[in-house]
Amino acid sequence: MFRELSSSNLFTTVGIVFATIALAWLFHLVSKRIVGRLIQKTKSSLAEYVLLVARKPFLALILLSGFYLSALILPWNTTVRHYLDRGPAILIVLGIYALTAMIVAALSWYERRLKTLGGAGLAYRVIPWARILVVLLAGLSAMLLALDILGINTAPAMAWLGQYGGRILLIFSLSMMVIISIARITPKLVETAISRRTGESKSELKKRSETLSRVLVNPLQMVVIIIAILTILSDFINITTIVASFGIVGLAIGFGAQSLVKDLLAGLFVILENQYRVGDVATIAGVTGVVEDINLRRTVLRDLDGTVHFVPNGEVRVASNLTKDWARVNMDVKVAYAEDLKHVIKVINRVGKELAKDPAWASHILTPPEVLRVNSFGPSGIEIKITGDTKPASQWVVTGELRSRLKEAFDEEGISTPWPQTKVDFIHPIDARPASNNNA
Repeated sequence: MFRELSSSNLFTTVGIVFATIALAWLFHLVSKRIVGRLIQKTKSSLAEYVLLVARKPFLALILLSGFYLSALILPWNTTVRHYLDRGPAILIVLGIYALTAMIVAALSWYERRLKTLGGAGLAYRVIPWARILVVLLAGLSAMLLALDILGINTAPAMAWLGQYGGRILLIFSLSMMVIISIARITPKLVETAISRRTGESKSELKKRSETLSRVLVNPLQMVVIIIAILTILSDFINITTIVASFGIVGLAIGFGAQSLVKDLLAGLFVILENQYRVGDVATIAGVTGVVEDINLRRTVLRDLDGTVHFVPNGEVRVASNLTKDWARVNMDVKVAYAEDLKHVIKVINRVGKELAKDPAWASHILTPPEVLRVNSFGPSGIEIKITGDTKPASQWVVTGELRSRLKEAFDEEGISTPWPQTKVDFIHPIDARPASNNNA
């Protein structure tokens, strides 16, 4: 195996091995300290997450590089030397693995970040495919290098990769950067444009900006994906026919899918007219729930039972937004006929003012709940109408708290609420007999 092994070669080899181990240990300590500092100083965890994932491949790269350099010093025979001369290819494979691990880590981090934000948008669905494509390209490159090490002719495949691989990788990288940039920049631009509007609260402006962002991001990202695919295909086939077929398909959709066009137009007007936004509670096509997502084709609602309803926008005839701009407490309270109405109204208004002044509830209430009118005389009591303005979506919790406090106040003041009453008149049989005829 060795032609001749001198003591100097042996000592040099051992020295390189120990130096490599020391360098790997130093890299481990430094990278660990850098990660700790990044965790403390940066708000984003991307850098430290990528570094954590990439530490092991780079550590292996340092160790294998040192071992390879030490092996070159030893006087191997011709056969072993032939394979050692191909050693840099192995290091390149390991470098490809390290770079792939960093890219996959960055994509996984961004996917989890989008998931915490709701997982909405085309980018969230594209990232898994992008991760698979990166792994496939890296695996293909590593396989070709491994075949080259084994002496198998890979010149045609390498020539193809040299001619098209770089272009495909560049187009893919640029398209992914544009897709991610659209997902990050579009909401900020929309928020900046919407914030110039006056007369709407911050929460309302936020809802509208989120809705417009979701509607704009998906089509823009889809356009980028189509352009990237057509650009890649242009290197292999004539895409003129494909582009022309798109026009024919679009014409067929215009004639055959009239319901789809109807949904798209209706969705466009829903968004332009700001009828409802993501986060609103609305009744749409007879379904009441929280609006979870809107696009040009359909609206997604989740009701109080947790059931998700998908409503085509073309089916919406009447949309009732229960949380737009402001909301209102609207409740009826019944008291017995024997109660003093002036005293009852005074107690109700006092409870409403106390609720509005409570720090825990003041942020939900715009105007204190108070008596609007004596609404009706019922069969068992007098019905009193109570109203008060609240922040959007706060009317239900405020109404529940007001009911609870009114019950306690009525108990303290001795105000009774009515029970169903029925009056029954008893007639004695003797009294029910017809009067006798004295002339009989």
